[in-house]
Formats: sequence, structure tokens, C-alpha cells
Amino acid sequence: MNKQRILLVDDHEVVRLGLRALLERHPDFEVVAEAGTAHEAIERVQDYSPDVVVMDIRLPGGSGIDACQEITQKYPDTKVIMLTSYAEDEMLFSAIRAGAAGYVLKQIGGEDLVRAIEAVGRGEALLDPAVTQRIFQEVRKAAKDVEASAFSPLTQQEKHVLLLVSEGKTNREIAKELFLGEGTVRNYVSSILSKLNVSNRAEAAAYAVQHNLRDHL
Repeated sequence: MNKQRILLVDDHEVVRLGLRALLERHPDFEVVAEAGTAHEAIERVQDYSPDVVVMDIRLPGGSGIDACQEITQKYPDTKVIMLTSYAEDEMLFSAIRAGAAGYVLKQIGGEDLVRAIEAVGRGEALLDPAVTQRIFQEVRKAAKDVEASAFSPLTQQEKHVLLLVSEGKTNREIAKELFLGEGTVRNYVSSILSKLNVSNRAEAAAYAVQHNLRDHL
């Protein structure tokens, strides 16, 4: 079995030495090079074609995220693990957008880092458990934002009318419940159909259910 070829990128030599000592105890790992800046990291990837780059996010002469993006675009067979002291949301999502295959905190244990490199080497994506929950929170927030935008053309009153339409109520019943004239309700329904680009009340009701209108009132 071929060894995993690893490039270590950190501006602190002591950190690199510690990582090298840890990883070279693993029989399937070979640290082929080190770099202390983003520019050096890109050069080392070109020169050594590592399988995995373990790289700090904060580097002199350019960020690790920028280097990650260039490496993953130019050398798609090389996987990048961002190793950082910071669990900041913007850094996390920037690293993911840049193509990082892994994002782990420097507080990670040695064996956990070994497993992370093994997983990334197999083509898996990996996030430190400390930041995984933030990903799920962001995904849930994005989904709610998409749902909410589905009703953005409607006024608050139109949303209430649409909810009652989705419950199968007639214009007369809606008028009674909202203390409106029946003609006013009819105008609201007509406006709702136009704004949502649907043909009839049944389609409007289906739209309301599909996008969870009740959660956005």
C-alpha cells in the first residue's frame, strides 16, 4: 500500500515539527514537505504533489483559505485539511467554499488528526465535531430563509387570508373570521393568486402547505 504523502503548512516551525513527529509515527504516512506561507504552500504542492495538505488558516503573505482555493482548483487530486485554532463561522464557511475537504481545530487529539487525514485521503469530507452543529444550524436557517422568501410578495393580511384558504374556508367564512367584507376577501384572493403566479385556490393552498406558511406568520 502506498503511503499518504502529506504537506504541512504553518508559519510556526515548532508546530510543524510537532505535527511531523506525530504523523511520521504512522506507518502509512510520509511528510514530504513543509511550508510557512501561503505562497510556499502552493509551490510545495506543485513540486511534491502531496495527497493531503494540512494547513493553518492564518498564514503570512496570504490566507490559508486563498491558498486552499488555488490548490484545489489547480491540483484537484490534492485534498486540503484546514487546521486552525479558530472556530469562527465565517472562516468555516469560507474554507468549505474554497474546497477544503476537512476543517479541524488545533485542540484535536493526535489520533483524531490521524483519522481525519485517513478519512480525507479516502475521499471523505470531515468536520471537527465542535463545528458540525454550526453547519446544521446554517443549513436549517438557509432552508427557513428560502421558505420565507416564497411569501415575500404577500402582505401580512394576504398571508392570513392564504392560510385560511389553505384550510379550505370559503370567502364568506374568511370574511367572518377576519372581520372583513366578502368583496375585500375576494380582492385579497385575486391578489394572492396573481402574486404567487397560481391559477386557482387549490394551487394557492398547495403552495401554502408546501412552503410551510404557518411557520412564517
